[in-house]
Amino acid sequence: MSYALHILILFDIYVVVALSLNIIVGYVGLLTLAHAGYFAIGGYAYALAGYIMGWEFVPSALVGVAIAMILSLALSLGSWRFRGDFFVLFSLAVQVVIYTTLRYWSKPGKPHGTWINLTNGDFGFPGIAKPTFFGTRFADLAEVAVLYSLFALIAVVFSRLLLHSPWGRMLQAIRDDELVARGLGKDVRLAKMQAIGLGCAMAAFAGAMYAAHLAFIDPASAELNESILLLSMIIVGGVGNSVRGPFVGAFVLLLIPEVLRWIELPNALAAELRLITYGLVLVLLMHLRPQGIAGTYRVS
Repeated sequence: MSYALHILILFDIYVVVALSLNIIVGYVGLLTLAHAGYFAIGGYAYALAGYIMGWEFVPSALVGVAIAMILSLALSLGSWRFRGDFFVLFSLAVQVVIYTTLRYWSKPGKPHGTWINLTNGDFGFPGIAKPTFFGTRFADLAEVAVLYSLFALIAVVFSRLLLHSPWGRMLQAIRDDELVARGLGKDVRLAKMQAIGLGCAMAAFAGAMYAAHLAFIDPASAELNESILLLSMIIVGGVGNSVRGPFVGAFVLLLIPEVLRWIELPNALAAELRLITYGLVLVLLMHLRPQGIAGTYRVS
């Protein structure tokens, strides 16, 4: 039972992340490789706010959301001048900066959570507090699963309402033909800033959920592999759909490694087999259904 609850919790977290990435990729048409960096920022911010200030889940998570929105300006400014392959490379540079900062903002022998050793480097940040609301701690897996399912449901409803609004339709117009959107008098730069900021903020909140569940966060959460995994979720599920695509993608790519666990293989081989399976799934989808399982837009 605890195993199933753990999978449900991870699914809830990845649904929120996939929905956030779909705003940037599916509705603005900007392919980014920096999303795992903002996910990790949310986790670290939650850990530090709880450790230093003793805050509960929501205010600590909102610290990460605020920091991610501010740092999303790095991507937003790049989106003003770059698009397509050039923006992908720009986002990769942002990813490397975030990962390097989280990994090397440390000093061995010093207590973590201080300005000298803020992130504790490769050792990560252990002992992160479980989610707490009004003095009540959600330590039981069933309680956390219910709480995170509520967060995921709120993210689904919020994304659906937002992306079916006039603002969401404007984002789609920018994605399909930016010059036409400019000709219609739309403030393209502001719309990109808003969409990227919102996507990064939601990713940071999911990062706080992840850190609170595992009670640990380390720089591996910001690695390029994680960004590729998140991007694969929305490509497999389908971009350009407010709910179904991210939902299906998170389910499929979370299910693959869990299915492989039932096959008795050495750990190293199982990890490589997972990557091979991801690659095969992507190759087959690109040939058979380029827009994804439940998508409406094909990434160019």
